[in-house]
Amino acid sequence: MQHRDKMILQKVISEIDIGFQMLGDAALEEFSSDEKLKRAISMTVINIGELIKNVTDDFRKSYPGVPWRAVAGMRDIAAHKYQTLRMEDVYITVKEDFPSLRKQLVYILEIEATLSGEGAEGNKREDE
Repeated sequence: MQHRDKMILQKVISEIDIGFQMLGDAALEEFSSDEKLKRAISMTVINIGELIKNVTDDFRKSYPGVPWRAVAGMRDIAAHKYQTLRMEDVYITVKEDFPSLRKQLVYILEIEATLSGEGAEGNKREDE
C-alpha cells in the first residue's frame, strides 16, 4: 500500500466519523428541516468522494468489493446537482452506507498493516 493511499483512507474514515458526529441521532425529518446540517453533511459527502477519487487505480483494483465508483458518483451528484439533490438520499447514504464503508476501510488498513509488518497505528512492530 502506498503511503498516499493509506493517508487517504485514514482521512475518509475521519470524514465519515465527522459526518456521524454531526448527524447524531437526527431523524430524517429533523435533518431535512435543518439547512446548516444538510449543507454540512452534503459537504462531508463531497469531501469523502473527492478523497476516494484520489485513491490509486492499482489500490482500488486490489479491493474491488469497495464501492469506489458509487462513492465518487455520489460526490459528483452532491457537488454538481446540488439544487436537485434529494436530501433523503444524502441522509440514507450517511446512515446506511457510510457505516459499511467505514468497516471496509478499517479492515483494509488492518490487512495492509499486517502485510507490511506495521501495527494498527501504522508503525513498524518492535519485534521486527
